[in-house]
Amino acid sequence: MRALLFLVFSAACLAAQPNVILIISDDQGYPDLGCIGSKPLITPNLDKLAAEGVRGTSFYVTWPACTPSRGSVLTGRYPQRNGLYDMVRNDLVNFGHLYSPEEYAVSPEMTLGLDVREVTIGDMLKKAGYATGCIGKWDMGQARRFLPLQRGFDFFYGHGNNGIDYYTHERYGVPSLFRGNERTQEDKGTYVTDVFRREALRFVSEHAGKKPFFLYLAFNAPHGASSFGKGTVEGGKKVVEGVQVPEKYAALYRGKVKDEKLARYCGAVTCMDEAIGALMESVEKSGQKDNTLVLFMSDNGGSGNGGNAPLKGSKSTMWEGGLRVPFIASWPGRLPAGKVTDEFLTSLELVPTLLAACEAKAPEGVKLDGFDMLPVLRGEAKSSRKEMFWQRRGDKAARFENWKWLESEKGRGLYDLRSDPGEKNDLAKEKPAIAKAMRARFAKWRGEMDASEPRGPFRDY
Repeated sequence: MRALLFLVFSAACLAAQPNVILIISDDQGYPDLGCIGSKPLITPNLDKLAAEGVRGTSFYVTWPACTPSRGSVLTGRYPQRNGLYDMVRNDLVNFGHLYSPEEYAVSPEMTLGLDVREVTIGDMLKKAGYATGCIGKWDMGQARRFLPLQRGFDFFYGHGNNGIDYYTHERYGVPSLFRGNERTQEDKGTYVTDVFRREALRFVSEHAGKKPFFLYLAFNAPHGASSFGKGTVEGGKKVVEGVQVPEKYAALYRGKVKDEKLARYCGAVTCMDEAIGALMESVEKSGQKDNTLVLFMSDNGGSGNGGNAPLKGSKSTMWEGGLRVPFIASWPGRLPAGKVTDEFLTSLELVPTLLAACEAKAPEGVKLDGFDMLPVLRGEAKSSRKEMFWQRRGDKAARFENWKWLESEKGRGLYDLRSDPGEKNDLAKEKPAIAKAMRARFAKWRGEMDASEPRGPFRDY
């Protein structure tokens, strides 16, 4: 009898803690899903995920490029609060430079990373009893103290820097894949999306039905390859190679899109979509589909993707096209199917949402900048998100309710997103009081960030 009660209790505990799969793509633009219908993209598996769950149309990231954006996904904190508010990269790669191992060892890409005092969602869910895995693009630092196994993850196979060649797995001459804490070249020559697919399937197979698991699957697709194109010379501006993809995927788009570069971008999205489909099939075959929360998003706006219309701008800008990204959440029986929400949501909501879904606790003394968005996704509540702020060096932006204000190198103005999501009509002169209020809101936020407990690697303290 006691054994039976133990089994019943164990089953109840397992059901109470859902599995979580958090999938992030790289530089995938706001309109770049087949189900949106504005481009000839082939993404049947992401479309199915959206049809079975909730798709967000006003979902924002915290920075218009990868490193700070992904840092917020992992910590639930603004980049200016967690300290990782700029890119961790070596600028010499812009000028045809191949690094020697010794030179790379002391470069920013190797020595900078997410402050070790920051608590990640891996830390939080591992403490709550989860098996935790990180596969793909880590981008939070490559020194051992920064790698996933030291940041709450039981398993890691991926690259610590922000870009690699899809086949050699090198970043401008440096082998960049890790298995655990050690660099590996075991899969050199294999298209890296296929490598990440294989490892994700293995992780789910090992844990499904045995222990609640959290898989952070962070693709580098469809980001351009960190390789030098033909014609690049040492010291000269690099010739961009663009996105790499197996021929069969690029062939799907030739004649449908304007050029070869775009065909390869679209092909990389479709290849990634197939990997996601294989993962979802594995979850379903394991009997865990109804007990698995799946989240999908891009880390920032699209670049080299043929445009982010109807939004203005692209990656690295403060326009909507750099900050607003595709988002899908699916959890059978717990979230509605086929719902599209335009509620104001951000990646800062991810950590509080996962803590609520997984019955885990937020770490004491850690200020999270988001909220549990499950009631919003269920349609039971309006978003409590009223404002959001961004800063990339001298570029600044703020959103409050329907108003968007920005001052940046590539443009400035005040826009009413309710009637003008494409940011075409600058209302700053027509509504100076609102523009002034937005600047004041930004200044107040900036003051809060400056007053927060300092974090490295960039802050002076």
